[in-house]
Amino acid sequence: MTTDPRSPPSALERWDDLAERLAGRRPAVFLDFDGTLSPIVERPEDAGILPAARRAVERLAEVAPVVVVSGRDRADVAERVGLPDLVYAGSHGFDIAGPGVRHEVGGDIPPLIERVSAGLAEELAEVPGAQVEPKRYTVAVHYRRVAEDDRGRVEVAIRPALAAHPELERAEGKKVAELRPRIEWDKGRALLHLLDALGLDGPDVVPVYVGDDVTDEDAFRALADRPGGGIGVRVADEPAETAAEWTLGGPDEVPELLDRLRTAATG
Repeated sequence: MTTDPRSPPSALERWDDLAERLAGRRPAVFLDFDGTLSPIVERPEDAGILPAARRAVERLAEVAPVVVVSGRDRADVAERVGLPDLVYAGSHGFDIAGPGVRHEVGGDIPPLIERVSAGLAEELAEVPGAQVEPKRYTVAVHYRRVAEDDRGRVEVAIRPALAAHPELERAEGKKVAELRPRIEWDKGRALLHLLDALGLDGPDVVPVYVGDDVTDEDAFRALADRPGGGIGVRVADEPAETAAEWTLGGPDEVPELLDRLRTAATG
């Protein structure tokens, strides 16, 4: 993997350098789901955790705190991972639950999201390949399978929905536009909240965040700006601008990183 300004070094190829950051301290590991524990797929309902990733997460959770932070609904991602003893932060951290923690942001938002989702589904029903995915706190409009010539029709549906509901804002992902509450809350703020809520904000802990998407950049920046620092790892199959210090070449490399973190955690 090249190491130009847009592409940090590989966390596996430069493992010794990364391991130095963990020396004498324990990792607390935060993981995105789609594109990190699961490959990106055409339809979001078809996503599944890689078997090797699930085994690696399960082993790591025996010796270190592990949190899954996803844009999916919390219940959805928890079911797909299938490890009930983890902490799950769904809807980009708007809905957090697990052993020792429960936190929700924007509790009055779900009814609005339901209405907006229904309207978008009606507007986009005739656009081949468009998929509206309603969630508890956000609604995602997937256009990965929409022909280039039809993507303008997706915009025609989204823009009026945002204009009619200024309490919502738009966020971009990999071939997905997401409407979510206009609240100062994101994966980065959720990460910092969890470090405090779970008692992981001390100098003996190194937070490690692994993710692949634009929304994960909020978490990478939060770690970069945090007084105690942390380790951000961007999963990317090609160079991409990122606030993370390290990269992985794809979800298939994630299990090996998790196994190395487990070894580091056990000293």
